[in-house]
Amino acid sequence: MQYDDTADAEQSPSTRHSQAYEGLRSLLQSGSFAPGTRLTEADLTQRFGVSRSTMRSVLVQLALEGYVTSEVNRGVRTRDFTVEEALDILEARETLESALAGKAAERATEEEIEALRRTLQIMADCQASGDQAGYSQGNRTFHQQIKRAAHQQTLARAYDTLLYPLVMRQYRDLTAPHPRTGSLEEHQAIFLAVLTRNPDAAVAAMRHHVGAARRALLLRSAQDTLD
Repeated sequence: MQYDDTADAEQSPSTRHSQAYEGLRSLLQSGSFAPGTRLTEADLTQRFGVSRSTMRSVLVQLALEGYVTSEVNRGVRTRDFTVEEALDILEARETLESALAGKAAERATEEEIEALRRTLQIMADCQASGDQAGYSQGNRTFHQQIKRAAHQQTLARAYDTLLYPLVMRQYRDLTAPHPRTGSLEEHQAIFLAVLTRNPDAAVAAMRHHVGAARRALLLRSAQDTLD
């Protein structure tokens, strides 16, 4: 069915653009598309219920932010990262999220700490039952909770611009057990540092935790070179 450009007329252009942008960016961040996937305006307008002109504007914005690429004769595609680009992003994430964890140890409310505790319990239950998808969701929730508990908007905005989820979608070793050994204990160490209001320990625990992804990528890159 062809989309009618007047169908979204009841909403303001900025609202239509914002909703489509947030929706597509969320899909990209969740890893719903494989690296190099072609994105067509026709499919996206139908999915998000907006006009082609609105979706074209969304794709331009996402290209400027690095989520997609746009090339003549190839169209719009999801990003495909070199190893060097991926390592840069992982290093930036390590720095930013460690700082957020330190601020969370200083500023988290009792309600936010309790929410972290509940998420950790869910993650532990998922690990015990072998629920990999549930553990992954808990992991994402935990990191978002740390970001919010930091109450540091400048750091949070910088963190949100990172393309870390897309990097992990491309480079995560799907043959490796998930969660990896030690993951839950690393989250528990971060939580304990926040609970005891120890910013230095929170920074160190988070740096160790998120640094594991960068170290794993470095190891895989070295192995690929040897192969």
